[in-house]
Amino acid sequence: MKQIKTEARWKETFKVAWPLCLSYTPIGLACGILLHAAGFNTLLTGLVSLVIFSGGAQFLIAQMLTVNAPILTIVLMLFFLELRYALLGSSLSKYLQGESRSSIFTFALSLNDENYAVNYLKFATDKHWTPNDARQVEHWSLLFWTVSNIVGSLIGSVLSINLTVVDFALTALFIYMIVMQIKSRLSLLICIFSGALAAVCMIITKSTLGLVASTLIASFTGFLIEELLVKKRPASALLQDIGSRKGGPIIEEIEKKESDIL
Repeated sequence: MKQIKTEARWKETFKVAWPLCLSYTPIGLACGILLHAAGFNTLLTGLVSLVIFSGGAQFLIAQMLTVNAPILTIVLMLFFLELRYALLGSSLSKYLQGESRSSIFTFALSLNDENYAVNYLKFATDKHWTPNDARQVEHWSLLFWTVSNIVGSLIGSVLSINLTVVDFALTALFIYMIVMQIKSRLSLLICIFSGALAAVCMIITKSTLGLVASTLIASFTGFLIEELLVKKRPASALLQDIGSRKGGPIIEEIEKKESDIL
């Protein structure tokens, strides 16, 4: 009987994580350089990368320190900026049922926007994807991010580099992650609404707190609209896949259940 050879699980999770790790490298280098310019030594840069593990938060820390912002202001800004992880974590909780508290704790510590998107997609499409696999993806991305930050700090200690391109690189990464997540017409509509709302909220608040407010409002609005359409109008065009004339994932699931009953 012919034996089927299977790869080690860490190799499979690395294959899933490596595009994410690759995209982290240039941004991580830039973040390390910027943190060094803000007064962080290499050891502190590595520690911040491990504890916070958020490009947006770390760039925010560096920028606010360069303008001598009070520590309390920085902490409050970070709290509201990272509050979105409560929403991200809650959407993954159904896949972590039965896990120990320590496992959930380590999973939560290494969660960020990008590995959340990768793991959510894998959980939704791969029935063999486990919480341990998801945790490995998070740890791979955390490893590459931390090492890139440390190397960036070392580069910043010997070179003077123009960092004006950093904001564009970070924005491009998040735009890519958004595009990867847009599938239905409703998600595209909410994405456009969220962008417009973020601009309005930031003009009103004159700070990044507007981003937190717009994220919460747009997420809640999208949830309400989706729930209403699923219950009242499951055949709505908004629930269909982009470019599809047939029913979207929700409609197909309903049709499948009906066929199973028959």
